Formats: sequence, C-alpha cells, structure tokens
Amino acid sequence: MLTTARLQQSLATACEQGEMCVHDRSGHQLSAIQWRLATATPSGWVDALVTAVESDGWITVATLAGESVRVWNHTDRTDSLHVGEPVSVHARYDVLVAGDTRVNVAR
Repeated sequence: MLTTARLQQSLATACEQGEMCVHDRSGHQLSAIQWRLATATPSGWVDALVTAVESDGWITVATLAGESVRVWNHTDRTDSLHVGEPVSVHARYDVLVAGDTRVNVAR
C-alpha cells in the first residue's frame, strides 16, 4: 500500500471526536506549545490562498510562490474556510491560520 494511501486511511479513521478532540497529534488539537513555537518563529509562515476544502478534512492551498500544499485536519472545515480565502501555514510547526481560526494540520 502506498504511504499516501495509508496516511489518508489512517487519518480518516483516527479521530471521531470532531471539535472535542483531545489528541495533540498532527491534524488534531492545536497545543499551546505548538502555537507558541509557531508564533516564536515568524520566518516559518508561508502565505497562501485556499483552493479547496473537503468535508473529510483535506484542505488545499496555493502559496504565493505557486506551490500547491495539501494538509489535513480532523474536523470538517467547509463552514469556516472558503476557496479564495487568504491563509498562512507554518512550514515547520504545521499550523494553519485563517483570520481568527488556528488549526493543527498534518501534511
């Protein structure tokens, strides 16, 4: 089985808690230390625009450099993220920020 297929399968079944998730693994709850590390390293942020938001948690963004980045969060973000919306993704600490929304993402 391809690594990507295994990742997608395991991420899709990893958490059924939605917004109440207690896990701090990639793509789940954003921990305070993860947020602190991301804000302490401003050079890690990459500006992007949302190009797709799927109900299974996959979010695709296009960086201003033209790179397409696909990330996952265990919660359906179709109501809070919209195509064309500006976001920032921290390349090292895997945090996606859109307005007041801050989420832990898996790549």
